[in-house]
Amino acid sequence: MTEKKSESDKKQQEVALSHTEEQDVRKNQSLNSVSLYAIVHSEGLEELQRPMMSLWWSGVAAGIGISLSILAEGILHHLFSNSPYQFAFENLGYTVGFVLVIVGRLQLFTENTLTVILPLLSKPSINMTLCIARLWLIVFLANMLGTFLAAFFSFNLQAVPPDVVRGMTAISQHYGKLSAAEAFTYGITSGFIIAAIVWMKPSVKHSQVLMIVIFTYLIAIGHFTHVIAGSTELFLLLLQGQISVGETLSLIGATLMGNIVGGTGLFALLAYGQVAREIEP
Repeated sequence: MTEKKSESDKKQQEVALSHTEEQDVRKNQSLNSVSLYAIVHSEGLEELQRPMMSLWWSGVAAGIGISLSILAEGILHHLFSNSPYQFAFENLGYTVGFVLVIVGRLQLFTENTLTVILPLLSKPSINMTLCIARLWLIVFLANMLGTFLAAFFSFNLQAVPPDVVRGMTAISQHYGKLSAAEAFTYGITSGFIIAAIVWMKPSVKHSQVLMIVIFTYLIAIGHFTHVIAGSTELFLLLLQGQISVGETLSLIGATLMGNIVGGTGLFALLAYGQVAREIEP
């Protein structure tokens, strides 16, 4: 009698849905952690299989594209020079390059601190490690070339108006004054945030731009350090003789290590840890 009542209660609780309605439910249902992991893991495998020259030119384009963040900041710095809210407004410009690079699916080094690491955590091997090292090296050097070219065109070739260059320089000076230790620790937070953006992308398909703007704006107003966007600032200061080659390399190296620790050492391990038991064969 109790069993019959229980079955009756279950039937009453069930909602009769048509096939179309069931599809709508599936479409609007939030992705769980395992689904997110599977999507990012798949993207990582795709990146590892791309030809070297494809990675290189995509990385160069990403370096130039991310430099739009500094350009936009410089423009806003100049436009709001007399405003008490200058800091809040100018840092909105920092989001521009990230929107271009992430939505445009260009090769940004700090995104790969998560995507290509997940396949390695699933099936560790020497061959996979070497493939990741190859991808990281190619993409990082390509990004550096792109940001250097952007800084060179902006200052040396005067492709950007002088007032805007002065704004870009003013924005960049805070980074040039950091110690290597500060660049490293601030870089951990930045690396974690970028990895979080990569992790969340599949869940927010229709509001990716807003998500990228919110989180990269946080990097800007918090003065956290991002090795690719930050290298544009450092190269701009270097070309003007405001910092030395040694200082530039030191800050880039320290920020690079901080971004890797934040993106791979923290976020990737946490992302894998929460699903490890569920994806075991």
